[in-house]
Amino acid sequence: MKIRIAWIGKTKEPAIQSLTDEYLKRISHYVQVEGLALRDEAALLQLCGRPVPGKAGKIATAGKSTLAVMDSRGKQFSSEEFARFLGDYQDRHPLPLVFAIGPADGFSELTRNSAQHTISLGSMTLAHELARVVLLEQVYRAFTILKGHPYHYGH
Repeated sequence: MKIRIAWIGKTKEPAIQSLTDEYLKRISHYVQVEGLALRDEAALLQLCGRPVPGKAGKIATAGKSTLAVMDSRGKQFSSEEFARFLGDYQDRHPLPLVFAIGPADGFSELTRNSAQHTISLGSMTLAHELARVVLLEQVYRAFTILKGHPYHYGH
């Protein structure tokens, strides 16, 4: 299984970059993972093998991916439910899974409609850079749950 965590825009805060790097390293012990800063939603759609409006024929050469956008209107999971979601995906789907954190003003309707999954990190509004760290921590937590690692139970 390959997971890509993609976000729109550059990281402004060194602390956010440090946490991003730390959680990507932790997740890499369980699954192939990559963090990607993208310039815009068109780059995200192209990465996932979706047609990009106004750019005929521009589809990523790497092929299709399953796209899961993070959006407050999406499905909310407990940590255990999210672990089951990832475990089921890992068992049943050969395509890479792309989790996408949108720009500060959220994803366009086009991008949301292009996604197979819309997931919410909760009903509170989070800064998009902070949402990335929360997502990364939850992906890491999900794999520790699946592997029976005590990280999840240490609270």
